[in-house]
Amino acid sequence: MTSADRPKVGFVNFINTSPIYVPWKETGGEPGWDVVEGEPTFLNKLLDQGQIDVGLVSSYFYGLHADKYLIFPDLSISATGPVKSVILLSKVPPEALQGRHVALTPQSATSVNLLKIVLEDFFGVKPEYITGDFDLLGKPGSGAVAYLAIGDEALRLRGTTGFHQLDLAEIWLKKADLPFVFAVWAIRRQSKDMILDALGRLHKKLNECRITGQKRLEDISRLVAQRIPMKKDECLDYLKGIELDLSVNKQKALLHFFNLLHMRGDFPKVDKLDLMPL
Repeated sequence: MTSADRPKVGFVNFINTSPIYVPWKETGGEPGWDVVEGEPTFLNKLLDQGQIDVGLVSSYFYGLHADKYLIFPDLSISATGPVKSVILLSKVPPEALQGRHVALTPQSATSVNLLKIVLEDFFGVKPEYITGDFDLLGKPGSGAVAYLAIGDEALRLRGTTGFHQLDLAEIWLKKADLPFVFAVWAIRRQSKDMILDALGRLHKKLNECRITGQKRLEDISRLVAQRIPMKKDECLDYLKGIELDLSVNKQKALLHFFNLLHMRGDFPKVDKLDLMPL
């Protein structure tokens, strides 16, 4: 456990988590648990270092280290079709990205690797990937012609004109005929035996928040839309496309993603998901 007295749970504070996180904060969370907020790659690092016990982490990170973690069986951040917050903005059609510079957000390993599958396996092009931000597309000499945006930033950039826009979850559904799972709730195996009862209570609380949040999407949209900013109705439409469960079909989708990564090399073979027994 990360602390002698209180376990820690990591939350991504993008608005796609608001249907869980708003009810969590309004009810004071689960007694005995401290919350750490951060972007996906930051929480990946904290979980890996043992600074948190449970984290909403990228699917890629979990698959890369599946032997170290369990996952809650019925919780995720996922989408069946357009997700609107994981998009590629490109000055040229995706078919024309061969050898061109594509700037990648450093915030999500899952989205970066999904983009590589979409471009290389689905569109048959292999760009040059660089790490950077959206401003690179307008910077002389950068050579960047496309940018991968995720989360709240992607929602802000969706209205930008003059770009081809690819919704990665939408393309994944068309090509793989499966939903896409962006993040899972991972538990350190070393923490599990020490805080088993606390984990059961946390899981119950997260599910209660998920159910409450999905019933209150209109109210939650009104609360969080200003963070982008976007209109409440647009926010509601966005949140309706965010799915928070981990159905059997989504477990299948997650394993399919891992298999494609394994076939590309430098990714372990993941034959099954280790679900937290509750």
